[in-house]
Amino acid sequence: MYNVYDNDTGELIGALDYFQLQWLRSRLEEESKEDKDYAISSLEISLFESQEAPKELLDVLHKAIGDKDEVTIRWKKEK
Repeated sequence: MYNVYDNDTGELIGALDYFQLQWLRSRLEEESKEDKDYAISSLEISLFESQEAPKELLDVLHKAIGDKDEVTIRWKKEK
């Protein structure tokens, strides 16, 4: 499992499994292979919904963004 955090506050938002994280990573721009943070907009979440993203992933993204237009999240593999 991979924990997802609000990059600004460090608050734990939720967890994703490997396949959910890979689905997200395949659709977002990474600056490098080691990149573990992503800026997510409400428009991107709507796009992911239309692309039938995994429900658990959408739940985490909706929780992360709340009523904001954009949020930066980061992930960390559980030990």
